[in-house]
Amino acid sequence: MTGDERAIRDLVDTWMSASIAGDTEKVLSLMTDDVVFMVPGQEPFGKAAFAAASAAQPGMRIEGSADIVELKVLGEWAFIRNFIDITVTPPGATQAVRRAGHTLTLLRKDTNGRWLLTRDANLLTVKA
Repeated sequence: MTGDERAIRDLVDTWMSASIAGDTEKVLSLMTDDVVFMVPGQEPFGKAAFAAASAAQPGMRIEGSADIVELKVLGEWAFIRNFIDITVTPPGATQAVRRAGHTLTLLRKDTNGRWLLTRDANLLTVKA
């Protein structure tokens, strides 16, 4: 495994642990300013909308995992295919919502050599 591949795997691990911990600032630091997220049923959105949605859900409990299925580094760009399985419990809710599915994520190395998420197509669906 190359250093770039290890750094990308670390980014995915950090993203998941920060999400579980509710550390939105850490998650935001892992994406480019021009990031674009694509999810079913919504218009693509960027970093500001991601931050606003996170701020609107204080106390949300998240559990889950992300398993990298494929990782390819192409110079200053890379892509990963993940399988993500998360369970989200809103504050005060008695029932959690589980979503699982695949993502296709593009990453870009910044001028400091850090890998950052720059595009993400998220195909998670609600599971019983």
